[in-house]
Amino acid sequence: MDTDKIQKSEIFPSLFLGHGSPMNAIEENEFVEGLRNVSKTFPEPKAILVISAHWLTDGTFVTAMEHPPTIHDFGGFPKALFEVQYPAPGNPSLAKEIQSLVKSQSVQLDYDWGLDHGTWSVLKHMYPRANVPIVQLSMDYKLSIEKHFEIAKELSPLREQGILIVASGNIVHNLRMVAWDRLNEVYGFDWALSVNQKVKDWILSGDTQSLFSIRSKGKEFEWAIPTTEHYLPLLYTIGTQFPSDQISFFNDKPVAGALTMTSVRLDSNPQLN
Repeated sequence: MDTDKIQKSEIFPSLFLGHGSPMNAIEENEFVEGLRNVSKTFPEPKAILVISAHWLTDGTFVTAMEHPPTIHDFGGFPKALFEVQYPAPGNPSLAKEIQSLVKSQSVQLDYDWGLDHGTWSVLKHMYPRANVPIVQLSMDYKLSIEKHFEIAKELSPLREQGILIVASGNIVHNLRMVAWDRLNEVYGFDWALSVNQKVKDWILSGDTQSLFSIRSKGKEFEWAIPTTEHYLPLLYTIGTQFPSDQISFFNDKPVAGALTMTSVRLDSNPQLN
């Protein structure tokens, strides 16, 4: 389908992608294949808005440059990973539209950041030609979970304009408890599997209050989500939900004990699948 012919009634999907290790950018595995497959089930978007776990800021910012650089925001990985470039164009006009859409917080235009690995490590598999314009929205670390959710709701009209919203993180993410000897195995500790399932159940039932109150849910949640930066992007997907959306999961497996790759899709147009 020609993206120029997308009608307002055809609401674009909103995705939460479990991104896991940066090595997924250059390795072949079932999760990479899952990303490729999902991008084949809807038209190529006019642009992509990404909310990545790896851009936390004091205040809320959106990238507004014509050519965002590829950021290698990690250490200790092979040279081949640092050599990856993802030269997708930016979209300054979309950045300004986002600035006007979000009323609950002041959004500032950013010309210094770029595309971090939470963005390019997944999009390089979905759109390997790097031809779709991308903007990133930062997450203000001072805001409550509820405030992040409110921002997401204000962004939801973009889905009616041929814009794909991608949030990138992990539901369960505890690097201190990772079983490094099982990094390439589908394996999860009991507490990780339990938390991941509870979060999925709350998403399906629309229980946003439970999604907001993970800090009151006990030890399992303290282990599974010790800090919130990888969890918060999930709220940016759930917050863009339309009443007509169907919810589905893909790449729904744990790795290395303390990470889950579970990805979430909101889609009002199942005929496009």
